[in-house]
Amino acid sequence: MFKEIKLAFYIITISLFLFLTSKYYFSDVNIKNYFRKINNIDQSIKNIGEKLIVLESDTENIIQDVDKNNDTNKKTKNFSFWELLNNND
Repeated sequence: MFKEIKLAFYIITISLFLFLTSKYYFSDVNIKNYFRKINNIDQSIKNIGEKLIVLESDTENIIQDVDKNNDTNKKTKNFSFWELLNNND
């Protein structure tokens, strides 16, 4: 008898929680507050974006191309992976 009352109490508590949560979530007050917060966030992003300082680019002509043929100190190893596959007689 006690287990049945406990089980009924758990079911009532869980169903009441789900009902009240869904009622609040889908209420007009919550939906209005949600859209107000989104609009406030969008406006604050626009305001912050207008206050940002745009810096000039100082990274022009800093990349230098290196030729492998001009590097005489290192010997490059020619990889022969495809030759290993083709020479499989």
